[in-house]
Amino acid sequence: MHVYVDGAFVPAVEARISVFDHGFLYGDGVFEGIRVYDGNIFRLQQHLQRLHHSAQCLLLTLPLSLGEMHAAIVETVTRRGLPNQYVRVVISRGAGDLGLDPRHCPHPSVVIIADTISLYPAHLYTQGLELVTVATRRTSSAALDPRIKTLNYLNNILAKIEAQQAGALEAVMLNQEGYVAECTADNIFFVRQDRLYTPSTAAGALQGVTRDSVLEIAQRLGVPTEEGLFTRYDLYTAEECFMTGTGAEVVPVVRLDGRTIGSGQPGPLTAKLRRGFDDLCRHDGVHVPTTAPDSVLV
Repeated sequence: MHVYVDGAFVPAVEARISVFDHGFLYGDGVFEGIRVYDGNIFRLQQHLQRLHHSAQCLLLTLPLSLGEMHAAIVETVTRRGLPNQYVRVVISRGAGDLGLDPRHCPHPSVVIIADTISLYPAHLYTQGLELVTVATRRTSSAALDPRIKTLNYLNNILAKIEAQQAGALEAVMLNQEGYVAECTADNIFFVRQDRLYTPSTAAGALQGVTRDSVLEIAQRLGVPTEEGLFTRYDLYTAEECFMTGTGAEVVPVVRLDGRTIGSGQPGPLTAKLRRGFDDLCRHDGVHVPTTAPDSVLV
């Protein structure tokens, strides 16, 4: 397995960044997680656009053009040679000094890793997941816009630790006003009276690519959708609930804080949206060979 690091492919065990890299020292950088399904890089253009927007907000100059980034990702996926992959694209501020000043980091770094991923056991996709609400609040959108996908996930990690200590795999995070924002690494949806709801970015939700895909699928199916401000009451009294994310895909949720959601089983609309997503993710994107070439040079 080889990893792309600043223009070169190196064995994963030899991949290195500087200890003075501000991504390592301060979490100063942005990233994207991208899925490959049956050789199809799902919604690569949307991921690249979000990467560009995140970097722009941090005044972080991408060292590659979007076209060059596209080519580097395709090359990394091709070299890995697996039909199904998870791709992590990281842009860090680069090596500097021990101060915060980004002007001392003249050369941002690019790392692209292609591997496999499995966030939840397979049976949870058919039986459903149990969530808990945690005390750790989502970082205020007044402090950091949730649409910026940065390397600093400490807020989410603390929430994940809380969930694990409560015996759950995942947590619901609220914002400072007590509205539902998202889970630690996924967006959250709920269903009531055949209508689909999800927290807005104003509530602190990341504008996820999978989230947007599910909203599009729902609209194609004629399911009304609404983004807004919701409380735990809305989740407790929902008929169905599920999470979405690049790594998680579409995961049904059947219990929250000890309360059964709906029938306690994954709901029919959740199943329909999951089938729609499974179909979409194998057709919307960039197709690449699933067998790595003997020798490809960059």
